[in-house]
Amino acid sequence: MDHEIRAEYEEGVLPHKDTPVKLWHMCRVGSTTAMCGRDLAPAAAVLAHDLWGTPKAEPFCFLCGAQYLREQP
Repeated sequence: MDHEIRAEYEEGVLPHKDTPVKLWHMCRVGSTTAMCGRDLAPAAAVLAHDLWGTPKAEPFCFLCGAQYLREQP
């Protein structure tokens, strides 16, 4: 299954390239619902799934991380 990392922003803040990320979440490609169940903005920043566990994808949702690990072979 293909995954991507998607940004969550503070409540009421619209996604923009300079908007600080509150938390990064793991999603299935093409979905705006994180693996933890949080709905994310369709325009939110996206990172490649292989950046999970790197400083670029911090802070990361621990629930999404646990779900992602369960799906890995």
